[in-house]
Amino acid sequence: MGSESTGLARLSMSLPADLFRQLDLMVAERGLPSRSQLIAELIRHALTEHGSLMHPEEMFAGTITLVYRSERGRVRHQLSQTQAGYLKEVISSQHVVLEDDQSLEVLLVQGPAARLKELCDAIRRVRGVQQLELVTTTSLLPPLYDQGDEDIQSIGAPS
Repeated sequence: MGSESTGLARLSMSLPADLFRQLDLMVAERGLPSRSQLIAELIRHALTEHGSLMHPEEMFAGTITLVYRSERGRVRHQLSQTQAGYLKEVISSQHVVLEDDQSLEVLLVQGPAARLKELCDAIRRVRGVQQLELVTTTSLLPPLYDQGDEDIQSIGAPS
């Protein structure tokens, strides 16, 4: 039964006792106020993943996080070349140097699920990439520039 005034719906479920204990432990370890908050987060994650698999043309925004061995810049150069083939999808990137000649890079991405998967697969093929994770959401970035907007002026252009 749902409560239309609050936009919430009640869900009742049965779980094996061990799974229930693990769920409560996870709630406590994360310091969450309730099981409901954790379950909603897990369901959102599963629905986004399901959506990207079932609807590859659907648009998603998200991050690609990767760890790789730097190897005197060779890997960074190959990653840069790979990303150049996905200019529409890669919005920005952040790079930091880690210990032991490793680097951490986070890419902010947006595009069709199939295209983001292609980008991840291309990055995985770069020798030296050790870890890669794509995290997506169906919420999108607002349009950054509208070609038809007459009110937009270039920086420094006379008004």
